[in-house]
Amino acid sequence: MLKKLHWHKIADSRDEIHFPENGLMEIDVVGKKICLTLHKAQLYACTAKCPHAGGSMSGGYVDAVGNIVCPLHRYKFSIQNGRNTSGEGYYLKTFPLEERADGIFVGFEENNLFGWLK
Repeated sequence: MLKKLHWHKIADSRDEIHFPENGLMEIDVVGKKICLTLHKAQLYACTAKCPHAGGSMSGGYVDAVGNIVCPLHRYKFSIQNGRNTSGEGYYLKTFPLEERADGIFVGFEENNLFGWLK
């Protein structure tokens, strides 16, 4: 079953997003805090808080193999799907991004029952 997404524009183009490759930047999208990152010329988005202890992911980085690393305890999460790669069993929520002719958009699931994005 496909999840219905609501798409929200976050920038007119990549030129508006200023952060170093493999760094993370926190932004607010319709009241939800998320982090953006650029890794190997591809944009990615994830929730702004680590699922382990609530650390701010914007202080972390993306390692050479494509793991988002939390700055608090160095837990690692796959940039592709948010799965914990350092063995602790946590899951970092990731969001789809689309680059369109009229801008860059992030997709949020229609029903967010658990409030994980704030």
